[in-house]
Amino acid sequence: MALKKGDKVKAHYTGTLDDGAVFDSSEKTGNPLEFEIGAGMIIPGFEKAVMDMKVDDEKEIKLKPEDAYGQPNPELTKKLPRESLPKDQEPKAGMILVLNLPNGQQVPAKIKEVDEKEVTIDLNHPLAGKNLNFKLKLVSVN
Repeated sequence: MALKKGDKVKAHYTGTLDDGAVFDSSEKTGNPLEFEIGAGMIIPGFEKAVMDMKVDDEKEIKLKPEDAYGQPNPELTKKLPRESLPKDQEPKAGMILVLNLPNGQQVPAKIKEVDEKEVTIDLNHPLAGKNLNFKLKLVSVN
């Protein structure tokens, strides 16, 4: 029986990059990932892979960026005046900033470059442009 829109599922997973580095795992918390099929709560390729699974099924999948976080969008790279950053820490390439949006939401941004006047930040998801590999196990369906 295939899963359908509205089904609530729980799945354990381990996500790795092509070099074998683990970027996330439900094993860290010991709790499976819970989501609703069709609600747009997870990346499309992950949801599609779970659709034909039954409880206790396990599988390994490889997702291209288009089925995960997409390709990096150059429009999400921005330059900010250096004085707009907090003064308590020297900005350096590779640091992660948390930006507060007008609606109260917080968004992580990675510093790409720093010069005397500006800081270049990247608002793309850190996994954009990367192939993602998952080991999945479907734990339950409600």
